[in-house]
Amino acid sequence: MEYEGHTLRHELKYYINYDVYHVLRERLQTVIQMDENMPDEDGYLISSIYFDDMYHSAVEEKISGTRFRKKFRIRSYERDNQLIRLECKAKYNEYISKTSAKLSQEEYIQILSGNYDNLVRRKEQVCQELFCYSKTKLMRPVVVVEYRREAYVSPLGNVRITFDKDISASTGTLDMFSNEYHTTKVLPDDMLVLEVKYDDYIPSHILSLLQAAKADRCAVSKYVMCRDRKRMVKFT
Repeated sequence: MEYEGHTLRHELKYYINYDVYHVLRERLQTVIQMDENMPDEDGYLISSIYFDDMYHSAVEEKISGTRFRKKFRIRSYERDNQLIRLECKAKYNEYISKTSAKLSQEEYIQILSGNYDNLVRRKEQVCQELFCYSKTKLMRPVVVVEYRREAYVSPLGNVRITFDKDISASTGTLDMFSNEYHTTKVLPDDMLVLEVKYDDYIPSHILSLLQAAKADRCAVSKYVMCRDRKRMVKFT
């Protein structure tokens, strides 16, 4: 499915405990492939600097369930400063889409320092949009969301199933490459987040495994959890 030229995918989210995780993981590994980007079975580290505007729209729209909304973030894997991407994740009712553009280290540093001028010279839509929002809504980076992702994929239905573990929020600097960068966990040690993304359908053999897990679907937002956690740390 497409909307405004972007491919839309379904996204389902669940809170699960580690007992469910171990059973579901073992069963999934018999019918679905491990993501080729995973260095090992434990997964890979994702660090994302999220943005919000002067009205805290990203938080408020998520909490209120706004049907059409966008979140901007800068993402890196394994804190590799040679692989930095600016992304915009859009939500259209029950569907999601993502646009992205690679950033140089210099562009990354300038954005964190509040200088967005280089983005206006970029042709990618996500760069142009963030530049406009930085001027009209004072869009700024507010928190780093970090977790270890274990991912499995199936070409049937273009299914992607991920387990996001050790979800943490930044507590000080937002520069995820700095020696002063620190995080704190936002979920109990026995909890993690299961996400399921797919195009038009989930193959029946995969769906049956997910249903057998008896996990309750929730409006999970790692971003909102981390914003709340950062506020708690700030005032303690």
